[in-house]
Formats: sequence, structure tokens, C-alpha cells
Amino acid sequence: MVDVWPALLGLCSGMALFLYSIKITSGSLQTIAGDKLKNILGKITGNRVMGVAVGAGITALIQSSTATSVMAVGFVNAGLMNLYQALWIIMGANIGTNITAQLIAFDVGAVAPVVALLGTFLCLLTKNKKFKSIGEAIAGLGFIFVAMSLMKDSMAPLSELDIVKDIFSSINNPFVGIIVGIIFVIIIQSSAAGVGVLQAMAMSASGAQLITLEQAMFIIFGLNIGTCVTAVFASIGGSRNATRAGMLHMLFNVIGTAIFTAAYYVLPIADWVRALSPNDAARQFANMHLVFNLASTIILLPFGGLIVKLVKVIVPDKGGEEEGVKYLKYLNPNMLSTEGQLGMEVLIRALCSEISRMLKMAGENVRMSIEAVLDNSEKKQETINETEEYVDYLNKEISYYISHAMVFELSEKDAVTMSALFKIAGNIERMGDHATNISGYANLLESKGLKLSDKAREEVSQMVKTTNEAYNILLGSKPGSVHIRMAQMEQKIDDMTDDYREHQLERLKSGVCSGDACVIYSEMLTDFERLGDHMLNIAEAAAESKYINFAIAEEGKQLPEGKAAAAKA
Repeated sequence: MVDVWPALLGLCSGMALFLYSIKITSGSLQTIAGDKLKNILGKITGNRVMGVAVGAGITALIQSSTATSVMAVGFVNAGLMNLYQALWIIMGANIGTNITAQLIAFDVGAVAPVVALLGTFLCLLTKNKKFKSIGEAIAGLGFIFVAMSLMKDSMAPLSELDIVKDIFSSINNPFVGIIVGIIFVIIIQSSAAGVGVLQAMAMSASGAQLITLEQAMFIIFGLNIGTCVTAVFASIGGSRNATRAGMLHMLFNVIGTAIFTAAYYVLPIADWVRALSPNDAARQFANMHLVFNLASTIILLPFGGLIVKLVKVIVPDKGGEEEGVKYLKYLNPNMLSTEGQLGMEVLIRALCSEISRMLKMAGENVRMSIEAVLDNSEKKQETINETEEYVDYLNKEISYYISHAMVFELSEKDAVTMSALFKIAGNIERMGDHATNISGYANLLESKGLKLSDKAREEVSQMVKTTNEAYNILLGSKPGSVHIRMAQMEQKIDDMTDDYREHQLERLKSGVCSGDACVIYSEMLTDFERLGDHMLNIAEAAAESKYINFAIAEEGKQLPEGKAAAAKA
């Protein structure tokens, strides 16, 4: 007669300790790694093999494919990574998450308490945060094996019950197994933990009869699909591309599951995997998990572009600038949440990307306003006014995010960067004001029936060219060189302004232009000079932090292999 309740309590205790230990281990490893992993992710290239390798390596280090996927979603949302790069990272994360299952298969339960005790002592005896995190990671790893022993011992008597055998024998349909896996991992929030529970069944006294490899393989497939739910939730409230990045993980595992399910009916997959470790059921489950993720990546890697296109069909574009709706493209409230915050690195880069949008809008407005002096139109004035309202909206929202980010504990580098971003946003907004001033001069000239002389019009054309050149420097230069280049450009604008004022006086004396037109042109030159000052202020602020630039990873374009695409800090 099996004593059910003690066995059930032991199973619940073991599972609770197991899940908590995995969480502690993963969290501690992420703390040890700090922002270095995020920096590596942020600088990932367009090389798909390198992307997979980085994703696998990071996940192996932090023991959480979910954490890696959520970071990838955050980087896509911040405009630092495009969908192709995110897909390579997610593929690699699926491979890296197999480390836990492979370690568990060693069944080192005899020494696990010693490992847990050593880690605990290290936590208690040190005040250093890094060593404390190392101790927590070691203790968590030891407790994982202790929990496995508890679950294994508890499942041994339970596996003898007829009702338990009937339940597991009913999982003989691939689709039932997949659904069971999906539901199970949604509850426990870890595919690695799900595989660990299956391994505990395999290592129990009669585990070989309780669940077979054929039954376990489809549960494992379901675990891989269910683990994507967290990344999908993390993308809610973000940009359209962030939602797509969350869906990429789900779609990748669904397609992989479909391929393996179809192959199951024509190929002896279970027999092949079983042959790798004939007498070790726990290792067989770990190997099935690895084979599924590794083979899915190899098969689907060449078709990454098609997967991204399919996701864009599933999650189509909607709303946004085309409909005149003002919105934040890279920032979202989750970035200010103490629970869901992806790190100051992501928030700062999202701010940079959003400010880059603002700078481009202001730059386009300045160009259009100067052109309006040459060729004014009602439609052009309407566009200038609408863009100015958008710039003001972005300045208000960006300032809100920067001020609320100050509640976080910032490093000296991050504090300097936040201050610089605030200055930059303010200077861009004032540039928009000057664009409005210049467009007003165009209206004034038109309403008074005045015209600039041919020479003045040539000078205005040169202002358009110089302004575009200055904006290209701001948007395309590295943080270390933008200040020097912009200082040179600001001096050029000052020299041009001085020259044009002299030319204006000569034209006024010779009677080539009227006094009223000269007054308006003089005001325009003042705004042109001030624009140069504000652009120099932006460059100085960017150089001050040595961290800011305004490059954004292109969203809809696959990058050439081996060429950097993400913004470099």
C-alpha cells in the first residue's frame, strides 16, 4: 500500500525547491554578469552564426532563455536591434538553455548538499555583493540537485499507483503531449525546470515505466512553445517591432515542433536519441531537448528572412505617422517599471533612438522652413506646423521618461548621460522653434509682396545645403568625433552669417533690395546662426557623456553578414 500523502508532500517540496533554486541561480548569474551581457547583445552584428553563438553563450551563462529573449525584445523596442538580429539571438537562446538539463542528467545528488552548503557559507561570510551573488549561484546549483533527489524519491512510490500509470499512458498522442507541455511550462515559467521534472520521473525507482522517451519528447516540444509566453508578454505595450520580436520566439518553436512531429511519423527519432545513451533515461530526455533545439536552429537558420516576413504578416503595421498619430516608437512604460525594467542600458538607448527621431523631424522642419523662403506654399506651411507640434510632443514625453528615470540608482556614467540627453532634447525643441520663426518670415515676405534678391536667394540655398550637412554630422558621427566636427561646422555657419550680413549691407546701399526685405532677411540670418549654436550644444552634450549617438538599427532590412548594425555606445 502506497502512502500517498507523504509522497505528494515530498514531491511538492522538491518541486518548490527546484523552481526556486533555478530562479535564484539564474538571477545570481545575471547579477554577476551585470550590464556586460546587454552590451554584448547591443553590439551584435548581422552575422547569423555569430548571433546564434552569442545567444547560446549568454543563455548558458545566465541559465535562462526567457531572460535572453526578453532582453532581445527590449533591444528591438529600443531600436538597437532589428528583427533579423533578434531571431539569431532567440535561436541561440534555445540552444543555450539545454545546459541545465545536461547537468541534471549527471545525477550528482550525493555531493549536492555539500555544494549547497559551500554556497550558503559564501553568502553568509562575505559582504561583497559580487561574491555574495557567486555564493547564491553555487548554493542554487546545489539545491537544484537536492530538489531533484527529493522529487525522484517522492515519485518512486507514486509511480506504482494505477491512476498515475493511467494518466501517463493516456499521453500517447503527440498533440496531447504538446498541450501538456505548454500548460505545464506556463504554470512553472521555465522550460529547463519542466525538463528537469521529466528527468526526475526518469530517475525514480520505476521511472522507466512511468514515462517513455516517445511520450516525453512531445511534452518537451510543448515546453519549448510555452516558454515563449513570457517574451510575448514582455513585448506588450512596446513598439510594433517589439511585438514581432516576441512572436519570433513563439513562431520559431512552433515551426520546429511541426517539423519534428511530422518527422516522428517517418523517422525513428526516439530510437536515434535513445541510442546515444541506452541505459540513461534522464540523459535521453536531456539529449532530446538538445537535439530538438539544435536541429531546429540548423534547419531554420537559412530561412530566417522568411520567418521575419511571416511574423510581419501575423503582426502587420497599423497606426503611426501615416495617420498623423503622435506616438513614442521606442519608449514604453515597462522601461520605467522597477519589476520589468530591462536595465538602464536599454532605457538610455531607447531615449537615444527616440531623440534621433525628434532630431530628424526638427532637421527636416528647418530645411523646409528655409526652402519656404524660396518657394512658399500653404501645404508646406501646414507640414511645418504639424511637425513642430510633433517635436514638442516628443520633447515633453522624452523629458517625462528622463525625469522618472532619475528615481533609479544611477551610476555616474548613466547620470551624466541622462543629463546630456535632457540638454539635447531641449536644444532640439528650440531648433524647432527657430524653424517656425523662419517659416514665419516666408509668410511675411509673401503677405507684404516682398522678394529677396537673386544673390540673397543663392545665399538661402547655401543655408539649406549647410544645414543638411550639419544634420548629417549629428546623425552619422561617432560620439568621440561629433563635437570636433560640429564645432567646425558651427564656425562655418558663423562665418557664413557674417559674410551674408556684409553682402546684405552692400545690396541695401546699392538699392538692390528693399529695407523691409532686408530686415526680414537679417532676422532669418539670426535664426540661422542660432541653429548652429543649438547643434553645437547637442554635439557637446553627446561628447560629454562619450556614450550617445543617434544611429538606429534598420527594422525592415536584413543586414549584410558580418557588418555591425546596432548602435555602438
